[in-house]
Amino acid sequence: METVSQLAKLGLFDARVPRYTSYPTAPHFNNAVGSHHFADWVAALPPDSDVSLYIHIPFCRRLCWFCACRTQGTSTLSPVATYLETLKAEIDLLAAALPSGVKLSALHWGGGTPTLLSPEMMKDLAETVFRAIPLAESGEFSVEIDPNEIDDARLDALAEAGMSRASIGVQDFDPEIQKVIGREQSFEITQAAVDGIRARGVTSLNTDILYGLPNQSRAKITDSVQKLLSLSPDRVALYGYAHVPWMARRQTMIPSEALPTPEERLHLFDTARRLFLWDGYDEIGIDHFARSEDSMSVAARDGSLRRNFQGYTVDPAPALIGLGASAISRFPQGFAQNISGTGDYTKAIREKRFATGRGHIFAGQDLIRARMIETLMCNFRIERAEIIEQYGADPDLITALFADAKAQFGQFVTVDATGLEIPPEGRPLTRIIAKAFDAYEMAKTGHSSAI
Repeated sequence: METVSQLAKLGLFDARVPRYTSYPTAPHFNNAVGSHHFADWVAALPPDSDVSLYIHIPFCRRLCWFCACRTQGTSTLSPVATYLETLKAEIDLLAAALPSGVKLSALHWGGGTPTLLSPEMMKDLAETVFRAIPLAESGEFSVEIDPNEIDDARLDALAEAGMSRASIGVQDFDPEIQKVIGREQSFEITQAAVDGIRARGVTSLNTDILYGLPNQSRAKITDSVQKLLSLSPDRVALYGYAHVPWMARRQTMIPSEALPTPEERLHLFDTARRLFLWDGYDEIGIDHFARSEDSMSVAARDGSLRRNFQGYTVDPAPALIGLGASAISRFPQGFAQNISGTGDYTKAIREKRFATGRGHIFAGQDLIRARMIETLMCNFRIERAEIIEQYGADPDLITALFADAKAQFGQFVTVDATGLEIPPEGRPLTRIIAKAFDAYEMAKTGHSSAI
C-alpha cells in the first residue's frame, strides 16, 4: 500500500503521457515534411536491404465506440474497392522509387478491418505487394483479423497469400461490457476464428485485451483472461483503454461514469498480469506477454526488442514504410505520415506523387533521446556506454539527465556508472519516467492515462 501511495504521488493515477511508440510523438509532426522527403528517404535506403511495410485499411463494417483509430464505416465494398485501386497505385509508386534488391522483413495489414476485404481483394492486394517487394526468406506476413468479419473463403485467401501470423482483438468477453463499448464478439465466434486460423497452418497468434473498460471488475477481467488463455495465444497485448472522447467522438457513446477509477485500473492490470504469469507467459515491456519460445520473448531476453507504431516488435529493419491514408513511416532521417482523409490521399496518388502530409525530420538530440526512451520502454534500462558510443551523446548530458531522473523518481530508478534502470516496483511509472527524457512540450490532454 505504501508503494502504491508513492506511485500516486509521482503521477501514476493522474498523469497523461505518451505511449511512446515514436519519438518525437505524432502530435509534434508538422507539414514541413512532404512527398519529396518521402521519395528522397526511400531512394536513400541501401540496395538489397530489408524494410518493414505496414498497409492501412481504414474501413469497418461497424464502428466500435471504444476505438480511437482512423477508420470509417461502410456497408458495401464499393468504397473499399476504390481505395484498394489507389493503394495498389501507391505500392507501384513505392516499388519504382526503391533501390534494387529491397525485400520485406515484415508485412502487416492493419486498420480498420483488413478482413473486410473479399477473398479476391485479398489475393489481388497480396500479389501486388509481393510483386513489387518480395518477402525475405525469414519475413513475416501478419494480418489483423476481426472474428466477426472472417469466413472460410477469406481465411483460405490469407493462408494462400502466405499469412504467417494472425492478430485478433478481444477487448473483453463479458457481454455487458461488449454492449457498452459497441463491440459484440462472443467467445465462441472468437474460438472459431482461432481454430480456422490454426487449421490452415498459421501457428503464430497475437491477441489484444483491454483493461479499464466500463463496468469492468476484477472478477470480469479474470473470466475474460481465463477464456483467452484457453485459446493459447503466442502473444498477448494487455492495453489500457484510452478514453479520449475529445479526440475520438465515437467514445462519447461510452458513459464516463461507468469507467473504473485509476486505482481500479491498476488493480485490473495487475489481476490480468498475474494470470498471464501464472500460465507461464513471459512479461514483455510494459504491457505484453509471450510464450517463452515466441520470437518476442527471445528478443526481450537478448536485448533486440524494439518499439514502433505497432507497439513492441522484433523486426530489425531500419525503415518502416506505411502505405494508405494516415499511415506513418519511419526512416533513419525522420517520420512521414500520409494525408488522413481518403479523398486527399487518393488525389495525391492519382497525381503520381506520394501522399505525405506531415512528419518530422530528426535533428539535435532526437535520436539520442529516442533511443533512451525506446530502451527504457523495452528493457527498463538505459546503457550509458551504448548511448555515448553509438549515438555520440555528450557524457555530461547523460549524467545530467540521469541525475534529474533520480532526483524526480528516487527509489523508483537506480543509477550507477553503467546506466539507469527502473526496478520492478517502479515499472508502472515507466511511461512517466520516459517523459523525463522527452525534450518536447506536450498538452496534458493530448495523451492517455499513465495507467
